[in-house]
Amino acid sequence: MPHEIHLLNCMHPDLVEAGCDEAGRGPLAGPVYAAAVILPKDFHHPLLNDSKQMTEKARETLRPIIEAEAVAWAVEAVSAEEIDRLNILGASITGMQRAVRRLAVKPQFLLVDGNRFRPFDGYEFATVVHGDATYASIAAASVLAKTWRDEKMRELATRYPQYGWERNMGYPTAEHIAAIKKYGYTPEHRKSFHPKELEPTLFEI
Repeated sequence: MPHEIHLLNCMHPDLVEAGCDEAGRGPLAGPVYAAAVILPKDFHHPLLNDSKQMTEKARETLRPIIEAEAVAWAVEAVSAEEIDRLNILGASITGMQRAVRRLAVKPQFLLVDGNRFRPFDGYEFATVVHGDATYASIAAASVLAKTWRDEKMRELATRYPQYGWERNMGYPTAEHIAAIKKYGYTPEHRKSFHPKELEPTLFEI
């Protein structure tokens, strides 16, 4: 039986807090997805954790629970074209800001996963390294961002079946790299995005 993770419910108990996170910074293809979630102060679920540490089944189980029980939630996608224009960090921050703006309830404070964010709209915020394994609202945002992105990648895989996106979700797997070498790039590929660890594989043929 996996050890249950005990996440913190909030940083400021007297404020309405939204947790913010993204999914899809590392892939070579597809959008980055960002989510913002306001949870009830007493929300708890034994499966909730950093989405990367959860099984796909656990994430898919939790998604409808989070969407039903959250005080408010929103998910935004930032396209590959925008990622190329903004860079991946800028795209991730932009996505989280868009998600916050779409929340039906206006938060008073933002908890943001990671160590980088930009002030906007006068919001007070705190960046939290490993926040998705620390605060329930950030973990919930990570689950929504990940499950929504995976769903989109499975849909895109039906349009571009040769890349195996339903399995690799656009990440630089051997299968995906081999397909790029054989078939080239699609409009869903991030043209400016070549992680250093991938360059020898792509260009030393």
